[in-house]
Amino acid sequence: MDIRNLDWSLVQVFLAVAETGSLSAAARKTGQSQPTVGRQIKAVEAALGLPLFIRQSRGLALNESGARLLAHAQIMQNAAAQITLEAAGQSRSLEGEVRITASVLISHHYLPKILADIHTAEPNIELVLLPNDATENLLFREADIAIRLYRPTQEDIIAKKLGAFSMGLFAHRDYLKKRGTPQSLQDFGDHDFVGFDQSTRIIDAMKKLGISTKRQTFKIRCDQQANYWELVRAGCGIGPTQTRLALQDSNIVQVLPQARIDPLPVWLAAPNALRNTPRIRIVYDMLAKALQKLTDA
Repeated sequence: MDIRNLDWSLVQVFLAVAETGSLSAAARKTGQSQPTVGRQIKAVEAALGLPLFIRQSRGLALNESGARLLAHAQIMQNAAAQITLEAAGQSRSLEGEVRITASVLISHHYLPKILADIHTAEPNIELVLLPNDATENLLFREADIAIRLYRPTQEDIIAKKLGAFSMGLFAHRDYLKKRGTPQSLQDFGDHDFVGFDQSTRIIDAMKKLGISTKRQTFKIRCDQQANYWELVRAGCGIGPTQTRLALQDSNIVQVLPQARIDPLPVWLAAPNALRNTPRIRIVYDMLAKALQKLTDA
């Protein structure tokens, strides 16, 4: 075995399969075909002279040898990411790409106008929007700037709180016409709520209002926030969302405005190594200024 011939790209595929547990998921993650990923796993096993995975009915699991190598491969991945970050951080050019990630809801309703304004001001900067309700890893350059609705906790990340979006309970006026408008929290037992499926955030928010609910309470559920909001807009029931977003629709009515729901914090984050890269610094500052104008607190 000559590990000098071990291609770094093979290590990346090994990590992708280890993290996702299947060839198909790793193929989607790496942007390759499933057969190609399968051949690359065989190649890395041949290069190391070791089997690394146990083939199971539902995918692949690391065997003992693979589990021992995983931590070393992750160290390689982190080191490669740091090299890329440091190199990018030394760029002085205003030309080039800036990748921005945010939730699907924020990406759809707020960012198009903001990015149009940034492009007008800085036409040589290429803006890439990555709508994603999952967490993109800034340290691996999956994105350069992230808009988060929670405080980022990763090390080597700079983060700035921009404010918060006020929250409320809302329903379509046709739903309220059919079912009546709740006059107190006690009336909610007679109403339908749209909820999340796996996330407990709405259940937790309702608990703070003194309303006991469980997952099965919500007869219509969706974890994808943009689609969740469309269900409320379609008249499926009452649901919490951002006040600014809800009031853009004249058919949406706020229910019990006095009900206090915790505001949603808005944070802007970027890798510390990129803080002085001119194009990223400019986009970061312009995003911060525009988003601050949209926050309510």
